[in-house]
Amino acid sequence: MTRTIRGAGFLFRKLAPILLLFLATFLTAFLAVAQDRPEDGGHEIEVWTGGGHSVPGGTKDTNVWNAGVRYGWILTEPHLPGFLSGRFELAVDAVPAFVVFQRANTAYGGGVNPVGFKWIFATRGHVAPYLELNGGTLFTTHEVPAGTSTINFTTGAAFGMYFLGEHAWSLDVRYMHISNAGLTVPNPGLNTVQVRLGFGKFFGKK
Repeated sequence: MTRTIRGAGFLFRKLAPILLLFLATFLTAFLAVAQDRPEDGGHEIEVWTGGGHSVPGGTKDTNVWNAGVRYGWILTEPHLPGFLSGRFELAVDAVPAFVVFQRANTAYGGGVNPVGFKWIFATRGHVAPYLELNGGTLFTTHEVPAGTSTINFTTGAAFGMYFLGEHAWSLDVRYMHISNAGLTVPNPGLNTVQVRLGFGKFFGKK
């Protein structure tokens, strides 16, 4: 099974640039018919990239970089009073490129985040803050952390801002925990703080 996972990771590494180019081309063509704000019943599409460094609570001296594409559904109209008012979004991320720079080696891989919960604050201007919780899986060519497992699970939280105009830019700071959930012993895990930049569009129902 380890050989199969390593083969999948090698395939991710080779296909990642092609996938990202395809996604960027698709998104560029798609933007011509899209609107510029999150709306009730609308959708979001975004390409993103981010990276960061390990923090205390897990394996040290590790850096990560990742890139992917997001599709989201705006499920509600604004709720909660005052400055807490916002819309709930459900999002899915495909992550064809995930690189872990660790002391023992550099691990290449990819994964999917099937669960993303986002609260987009309902502002009237061109800046819309958001909060996010998400989780997914990660497959890599080498064990992450070294000596543990090539299969991991990710959980994270983020605070960020949308910058709305003709397109939607996003910038956030996120905490990500990577762990194999006890598939191997020991399981020290990896905690990182990352900065992510996204470029996309909201579209659909107005």
